[in-house]
Amino acid sequence: MRITMLLAAATLFLPLAASAQAPTRAIRRDIPLTNSIRRAMDAGTRDSTGRPGKNYWQTRVDYTINARLDVPAMRVSGRETVVIHNTSDSAMRTIQLRLDQNIYSANVPRASVMSEITDGMRVTKITFNGETVDLNPPAPQRRLGGPGAAGAPPAVRLAATGINSTTARITLPTPIAPRSSATLEADWNFKVPNADNGRGLRMGSWGDSLVQVAQWYPRVAVYDDLRGWDTEPYLGPSEFYNNYGRFDVTIDVPAGWLVSATGVLQNPAEVLTSTARERLSRILESDSIRPIVTADERGPGKSTVDGTRLTWRYVADRVSDFAWSSSDRFVFDATRATIPGKGPIPVYLFYVPSHAQQYVQAGPLARHALEFYSKLWMPYEYPQLTLSDGPDTGMEYPMWIGSAAGAADHEAGHQWWPMMVGNNETWYGWMDEGFNQYMNELSAADRAKRAPMLDGLGQAYGRTSGTEAEGTLMWNANYGGILYGFQAYSKAPLMLSMLGGIVGDTAVWRAHSDWAKAWLFKHPSPWDYMLFMSNALKRDLGWFWYYWLFTTESVDGSIVGVKTIAGKTTVTVRQDGQMPSPVVLRVKFAPKGAVIRPMKNAVMTDSATAVVTWPVDVWFGGSKTFNAVLDFGPRAIEKITFDPYCRFPDRDPTDNTWPKQTVQAPAAPAGGPGGFGRPRCE
Repeated sequence: MRITMLLAAATLFLPLAASAQAPTRAIRRDIPLTNSIRRAMDAGTRDSTGRPGKNYWQTRVDYTINARLDVPAMRVSGRETVVIHNTSDSAMRTIQLRLDQNIYSANVPRASVMSEITDGMRVTKITFNGETVDLNPPAPQRRLGGPGAAGAPPAVRLAATGINSTTARITLPTPIAPRSSATLEADWNFKVPNADNGRGLRMGSWGDSLVQVAQWYPRVAVYDDLRGWDTEPYLGPSEFYNNYGRFDVTIDVPAGWLVSATGVLQNPAEVLTSTARERLSRILESDSIRPIVTADERGPGKSTVDGTRLTWRYVADRVSDFAWSSSDRFVFDATRATIPGKGPIPVYLFYVPSHAQQYVQAGPLARHALEFYSKLWMPYEYPQLTLSDGPDTGMEYPMWIGSAAGAADHEAGHQWWPMMVGNNETWYGWMDEGFNQYMNELSAADRAKRAPMLDGLGQAYGRTSGTEAEGTLMWNANYGGILYGFQAYSKAPLMLSMLGGIVGDTAVWRAHSDWAKAWLFKHPSPWDYMLFMSNALKRDLGWFWYYWLFTTESVDGSIVGVKTIAGKTTVTVRQDGQMPSPVVLRVKFAPKGAVIRPMKNAVMTDSATAVVTWPVDVWFGGSKTFNAVLDFGPRAIEKITFDPYCRFPDRDPTDNTWPKQTVQAPAAPAGGPGGFGRPRCE
């Protein structure tokens, strides 16, 4: 009886299951606004132009850090003073800390394999405005009773909770008042995880000869106008959202150990030999790679000045993080990059001798990236760039990247996002990795002295659309799941390929450049990007952003019929996906015949080929089919192709031509970084 009733109920819902074949569809044309962006717009910190609002603010955090590396224990100990500038109009009643080193400890959530389990970050002392923070507060007690003294909430303690996780909270009895500052001090230490047997997670050591150190100090989390404190845990794959500020960092290492780092070395005479300093003084003279410390110059008095231990001091301003590396085996080379409008800056290379071949092209690749992206988007703002050897061969921090030639272009590209444009890549990795993958295509083409190959990328998404494991781009990338790589790296280039197919690639580049300049050293949200680009391109693109960012839908276009009557050809185009697109048809005429009459929405690409375009608006009435009328006169038509540049997501592009061709649809693209799976376009 129950089974019969369930079958009957299922039968009632069969028409809904067939809705994909329905002749109509509703097109959503607006950009969904969450509560956080609505509040920001109401407060005037963001607005509909996509630029920072008249009341925009962001927290600034300035660090003074003294660190020491002990060898062979490979343990880093540090002491920091952090000045927190609360520029908001609300009081900070807590401070959120990021303790990323705890991802290496045994009992924390993570989504990556560690090269070694360590004791994590041992925070031994924290003070706030000179008062000691309780690092081991008692567990909160449940209070019983109603109103009155017995039921009153307990007094706020100056205490830290979560100190053994990757994100901790300090409660403040005295809040940081709006538009005021406070000082936090901390002592901590950790073992640099050994990565001899594999790649490190953004850091690690090679035995007792090299350390690559990142995410290594207690960081004050971002406090912004969208969500207040950023409380996201550090799980491994998703990266960062950090405050801008000034770093003044001293690093105490054994003599003979070279140190590369974010920022500018302040005391070269105290750590580098006169020979190395003289060589450095000449690196801006040409594009040649110059040796600063060679493989034969080893040990105190040769690679560095003499002594037992040396202290290196680096200073960086307007940066969101600080990373460094050190080794007694480093070869130190240098070259230059010439930044448009600014002139030459140094590019430093630190690597172990056995990896020399991997660094032969690293300098020229980094130089090209800095110069090309400076012209494409905006000038590189920092005074130098360092490439450093180590366990992680593909990671970026301000002015410092862990990379040889293989990832030099990509990691240098990250200096634009998230370094100079500080998007939240923990939530929206596509604004970091995705933008970077897209522009890497442009850079590779420029190096090869050819036009970029963006055709085909947009169409490729049709073969991923509908995969149940895919999260939307607006889904928190920290929980992107098994298709995190596709979500963070691969989808945004496909999206921008389609956008270029609508407005033109160069128009996309100009608008994106203007957006970057508007948000230089600020924190844009996806809504700021969507609104800015729509305004800059002078298009109503709400439908475009909705379907690409908030859904996993595709276009799924096809040509379902062609009829010619009295010299006019009607092409019936169908779109079975929920995402609409313009109707773009390439019409190939017979080589000889009557004169081809012009159409106002057509462009002749040669004497026998026209590309005809109808705007996306033709779908807004709800129909899933559109009759495109070709009125070129009686010249015979040999072939018609929908989406000839392969820019619109399509599950099966084999039905996009008339007469229909028998062509095997390409396989779905790979889901990881760079897995575009570009289809072949004619």
